[in-house]
This record gives sequence, structure tokens and C-alpha cells, in this order.
Amino acid sequence: MPTFFYKARNESGAVLEGTVEAENELAAVRILSERNLFPFHIQVTGTAAETPRAGLLGGIRTREIADFYGQMADLLSAGVPLLRALDTLIASTANPRLREVIREVRASVADGASLTESLNKFPHLFPPLHTAMVHAGERAGFVEQVFRSLAEFVERLNELRARVIGTMIYPLLLVLGGSTVLIVALLFFVPKFEALLAAAPKPLPTQIVFGASHLVRNYGSILVLCLISLAGLLYAAATSEMGKRTLERWRLSLPLIGPALRSLAIARFCRILGTLLANGVPILQALQISKDAIGSHLLADRIAEALEGVREGKTLTPPLRKSGIFPEQILAMIAVAEEANRLDEVLVRIADTVERNTNRMVDQVIRLLEPAILVFVAAGIGTLALGLLIPIFSLASSLGQGP
Repeated sequence: MPTFFYKARNESGAVLEGTVEAENELAAVRILSERNLFPFHIQVTGTAAETPRAGLLGGIRTREIADFYGQMADLLSAGVPLLRALDTLIASTANPRLREVIREVRASVADGASLTESLNKFPHLFPPLHTAMVHAGERAGFVEQVFRSLAEFVERLNELRARVIGTMIYPLLLVLGGSTVLIVALLFFVPKFEALLAAAPKPLPTQIVFGASHLVRNYGSILVLCLISLAGLLYAAATSEMGKRTLERWRLSLPLIGPALRSLAIARFCRILGTLLANGVPILQALQISKDAIGSHLLADRIAEALEGVREGKTLTPPLRKSGIFPEQILAMIAVAEEANRLDEVLVRIADTVERNTNRMVDQVIRLLEPAILVFVAAGIGTLALGLLIPIFSLASSLGQGP
């Protein structure tokens, strides 16, 4: 996605400069307008990967960003001035890349830029979701509260991501270990038995094992190329707009996995939107940021409709109901929260509840997935063993009945 350099005036008429990442120039203008900026010069500078600062971003973990936010909150809450707080973090940050980023942010602030503008220079490290909250905090004078909210928000997302990844490690190791055993056996052990059992009768399991061994040994490189090509085609299809939506519909329709993915999308949307609203971000800008950060194309389409509806004075509930992702009880809570003007509190509470339920669902899926993978691996190894042992027993039996 290209990056645009802009010059714009804020509500007070001051001239501001910075960069914004958008699909095209019109999208960049829309994003700046939602930030209450009025651009008078926009110029494409290249993709985010081509910017000079992109090299600084490698090797910086989201956990370190969460620590940065938490330390900023502590320092600002203690009454430490912004520049001095940044100097303190430059001296105490262990990661040299993050330390250099903070140093550039500090230099930008010292030159007269706002903290939001300084953070916007690193869109991959401080995404619009974060900078919009900082911008709202700067305008309303509660930046320390915003940083504390950001630290908690990033920590929660990291915990959820780590939980999902951690629970998938053991099943993936099972698949990898079983596949390695089968491939090694087909390449090195089966050929030795094939010569030994040349004269023995070969039942169906033996024919399958010997055929698989011939296929792997004689056409292994072709198989690998075919698999790589197939993976490339699938990746190209999955990264297209139509492919993304088709793949998401298929994933959401899977038993057990689909409800868990749906719950993850709901929790992420509710937490992002609730956190933005709680920190003073206007509803239209909060919906735009939520749409771009939600990670669900189907839900993003409905959020875009909700954004237009809210702009026309309508409520959130009808477009979200149209998505088919939100349960009725959550929609009812959102509708009541809109009427009571407590949408931010209710959304965060919904996210907490859905995340707890999602953790239980993920645990259930993993508990069912592990024995299924074990059965699959055992079936492959069992077929290999039967294919070799049955003719050996038959040959031994025929030798025992000799003349």
C-alpha cells in the first residue's frame, strides 16, 4: 500500500506535515479529513516497505510496544513532561531499533510536531488505531490514560494471539513428525523390503505401500514442484479480494472452527471500537479504523455500511445484523447501549465476555483436533506396517509348510 506525504491545516489553521498510508490519493484525503485535517498538498512517497524508516521496524515485538505505552503512561501520570519522558525511555529501552524510533519521535516533537504526527511517521509500528487514540487524548488532555488503555489493549491482543498459537503447536508437531516418519520409511526402508518380498503375494495394503514408495522415490521432485505450484495458486487466489471473501465464508462454515473464528472477529471488533470510543475518538473515525483493523472482510463490508448509516443518523445494529456474524443477544446489547449512550462501556464488556467464551471454544477445538490428528497419523503408520508385515507373515507361513 503506498504512503503519501501531506501538508494540511488543522482546525486552528496550523500547518502540519506527515505521512499517511492509503490505497490511493482519495483514500488518503478521506483519512486526513476524518482526523480533522484539511490537506492542501499530497504526494506519493512509495510503499511503506520503501520508506527510509522501514528498516527500523524489524525486530520490534508488539510486547515491547505495549511496554513502551505502559511506561509512557506511568511517566506522564507522574507529571513528567513529554520530552523528558521520551528521554527517559531512550535511556532505558534495551532494543536498539525501538530506541532509535523513540529518538526520532522525540526529535520530531522537539521540532514542534504533535506526538500524533510524530508517531504517524511509523505507521507499521504505531497503526492508525493507536495514533487516533493518542490524537484524541492530545486534544482532550488525557494522553496518559490513552497510553494506559493502549498498553492493556495490546497486551490483551498478544495474550489471545499467543494462546491460539500455543495451542496449535502440539497438533502441528504431530503432523510434522508423522509425515517425516512416513516419508523416511517410504524412501529408505520400504525399498529394502520390496526386494525381500518380491516373490511373496502382495495384498492391497502392500500394493499401496510399494506404490507410494515408487511415487516418492521416482517422482519426488515433481511432486514437490506440483505442491509448490499448487500452494502458489492457492495463495494467489486467497489474496485476491474475491478469494479472501470466499475463503472466509468457507472457514466460517466449518464446524467448531467457524464459531471460534466468528467469536474472534466479534471480540476484536468490539474491543477496538469500544477502546477508541472510550478514549474520545469520534464514532465515524472509530468505525473507519475498526473496519480497517478488524481482519474480517465480511465484517468490514458490514462496518462500511454501518459507517454510512451512522453518517446519515442511523444506528449500528441493522448492518451488523445483516452480516450474519453477530448473535442476537450481542446485537440486543449494542442496540440498548446506543440508546443509553454507553456504547463504549458495553462494547468492551462484550469483548471480555466473548474472549472468555472464545478461549473455551479454542480449548475444545484443540482437544478434539489432537486425537483426530493422532488417528490420522496412526492410520498412515499402521497402513505402512500392515503393508510390510502381511506379506512377511504369508512368506513365513508358506516356508513353514514346505515339502
